Amino acid sequence: MSSKTRIAIVSDKAGFSLKAAVTEYLQSRDDIDVIDFGLHSADEVQPYDTQAPKVARAIQKGEADRGVLICGTGQGMAIVANKFKGVYAVVADTVFAGTRGRIINNSNAITMGGWITAPILGVEIVKRWLELEFTQTMEERAEWLQGAFDRLQKLEGENFTA
Repeated sequence: MSSKTRIAIVSDKAGFSLKAAVTEYLQSRDDIDVIDFGLHSADEVQPYDTQAPKVARAIQKGEADRGVLICGTGQGMAIVANKFKGVYAVVADTVFAGTRGRIINNSNAITMGGWITAPILGVEIVKRWLELEFTQTMEERAEWLQGAFDRLQKLEGENFTA
């Protein structure tokens, strides 16, 4: 069994350049296995609503530990990904937003916008997001944060059938 973190990644056309930079970074790491759901060319055209489910389902099925989804703004990918039980996607257009989404909200998916985020910043956002665990650096609030996450999962169970 691999001890590598499995990261699923996807983009639409607007997010292709940012995805290419993030994918290159992820593939350079020895501790990560990349599951690339495309796009694989700037000439491909697939909308965010058909791309996001690929990563969301991989997380849901346990085939990926975390996911990176990139469209024009990151917002469409987040909306779609969060329709899947067990997927906790946050939009991150800054390092602060990405890290807080991980340590406060226990996000297992991060979304970014190719129209908003420069590739060098996108790589840094993903790098920092991957370095952190839920409640890390917020140990004094860990019990409260875990309680909030437990309540979120209860709501999820009440509102999602599958």
